[in-house]
Amino acid sequence: MPYPENKDFHALLKKVDTCFTNGLPFSIYRKPLENEVKGIFQSDDTLNTVADFEGTGFVFAPFNLDDNAVVIKPGDICSTLYSMEEKREQPEKFPPDQDKAVHLKLVEKGIAAIEKGTLKKVVLSRKIEVKLSRSPAETFQNLLDSYRNTFCYLFFHPKVGVWCGATPETLVRIQNQKLSTMSLAATLPYKHGLKPKWGSKEIEEQEMVSSYINERLSGSMEELHMGNAQSVKAGNLWHLKSEIKGKLFSTAKIRDIIAALHPTPAVCGIPMEESKDFIQSNENYQRTYYTGFLGELNMGDSNETHLFVNLRCVEFAGEKAAIFVGGGITAASNPESEWTETQNKSMTMLDMI
Repeated sequence: MPYPENKDFHALLKKVDTCFTNGLPFSIYRKPLENEVKGIFQSDDTLNTVADFEGTGFVFAPFNLDDNAVVIKPGDICSTLYSMEEKREQPEKFPPDQDKAVHLKLVEKGIAAIEKGTLKKVVLSRKIEVKLSRSPAETFQNLLDSYRNTFCYLFFHPKVGVWCGATPETLVRIQNQKLSTMSLAATLPYKHGLKPKWGSKEIEEQEMVSSYINERLSGSMEELHMGNAQSVKAGNLWHLKSEIKGKLFSTAKIRDIIAALHPTPAVCGIPMEESKDFIQSNENYQRTYYTGFLGELNMGDSNETHLFVNLRCVEFAGEKAAIFVGGGITAASNPESEWTETQNKSMTMLDMI
């Protein structure tokens, strides 16, 4: 039985069901550490795209921005509070051991490119297809109950598809010329009662990302402050994160900030263009919206833009779903260890769907 205090939330899910039935675009979402679930509903099925990021709505952008970012125009905006419900008993799902040889070969190619000096770091990923046992709405609620410190969302457009996720990474937040973002990199599995022990590979990877973001943003910032790296837990994983804050020049444009940050070194690599070319030439699938970004664009009275990197996500397709997992490859990477990291990451979403 649903919690009585979530009555309005379940009414929101009924509105979502109606949109699925009628083919009308929407996004429902909750920001990290908040209790409010918001919904943006479009009144028709037009596929609206944006290049200058001057419009208003919920933006859903691909890894390759040449493919255009989609915007759901707010015909109707709803919000309701959500109280975390008791977690349902669910068997632990272990990742299939599929395509291991293919991924090991991909990682080896990445390391070889780094050793040649073509790249400093590259993020390489793979796609895992599984049979669904839960609906998109059930998956979304599972994420709300399991990952309070992430951005949880459910997105639908009949001309794009159905996506859901719980991402721990902010791309950028801009409000009244104040900017905040983060440098997030490195991964270790969470073990109850134990703090993570970071090795030189993880520390170097995180420092590389921080330096790169500082360099990319410096031309748009009047002030820029980089915080110290901290261990942060997201689900069953640890990451290293540095908070980055500052004040934009009055002439800075959102599209320029997005172009400077996306795709981040945490999902693409360094240098960005060379890493992106390597990914698109060597990964065995097209990422589409995985490692793109999503969130509020010029919303509310303060015209706030709050965007998140599309990680820990699932794409629904009929009775099947696809999840995506990857890792940052550096000169110190070991292919077997990188495979294990993707296996650990995959359990985050496998348990939800």
